[in-house]
Amino acid sequence: MESMIYRRKVNYYETDQMSIVHHSNYIRYFEEARLEMLDQLDLNYARMEQNGLIIPVLFVDCKYLQPLLYGDTFDLHLRITKYDGIKMELSYEIYKEDGKVLCTTGCSGHCFLDKEMKPVRMKREYPEIYQKLKALVQAE
Repeated sequence: MESMIYRRKVNYYETDQMSIVHHSNYIRYFEEARLEMLDQLDLNYARMEQNGLIIPVLFVDCKYLQPLLYGDTFDLHLRITKYDGIKMELSYEIYKEDGKVLCTTGCSGHCFLDKEMKPVRMKREYPEIYQKLKALVQAE
């Protein structure tokens, strides 16, 4: 799949005394972009939760290459790299200066559970969601 792009500006409260984005905020940026991607697919996460589906994080990894600073505008490129209807993995790349400087790379893993924290087989229980996500991986 081609990367989806989430554009954002760094807020002052996300930085430390040196105006550098605190490392924990990159994980938040990943989540913001993931939720925006779902919204673009008409898969609003709040609505999915109301229907009994949750998508917890199993792991997250982040490599810091160049710092983002207060006031920087960045593009976060994300794509689904693996999806089998039970688990999903995404990759992330954060660029600033109109794509010229790669600042951060990362990945996250997720699974699909019901409200009782039991695994969900998306293909059988949520076929419409399954197809939308599967189509993104197959588009590579």
